[in-house]
Amino acid sequence: MPFLVERSITVVADPDQIRPWIEDFHRWRSWSPWEGLDPAMARTFSGPEHGVGASYAWSGNRKAGAGSMRITDSAPARLDVELTFLKPFKAVNQVTFLLAPVAAGTEITWQMRGEQNGLMKLLGKVFSMDKMVGKDFERGLRQLKETVEQSR
Repeated sequence: MPFLVERSITVVADPDQIRPWIEDFHRWRSWSPWEGLDPAMARTFSGPEHGVGASYAWSGNRKAGAGSMRITDSAPARLDVELTFLKPFKAVNQVTFLLAPVAAGTEITWQMRGEQNGLMKLLGKVFSMDKMVGKDFERGLRQLKETVEQSR
């Protein structure tokens, strides 16, 4: 069963002031909604510092789980990430960040697409991915907005 989770926010900044915060996984600690789930979470960075090929893996407590992310494509208005979950459920999802100039600054859209298989397919009949992840996207976008606007 395919799913799409999508949230947007407007940030008072140009796209080139926002991109470094999303294409460098080291910077995600300042805004990602999941970074605070496990203070002792193990993190590994590999590949280039940022952009295509940059990778980030984590392993944490039950709430944080384990997985990895790798930037697969990067353009001025778009960043694509392959997101692989190992725990608590195995899944591979595609994440996209879209940066669109608007009168007030830049609209950032955060999307996640994937397939619900196995147990997640069964859970999806009761709990939609949008309800499970949407609030995290909203919190992360608010934190990203605050981080970018304060750094200007």
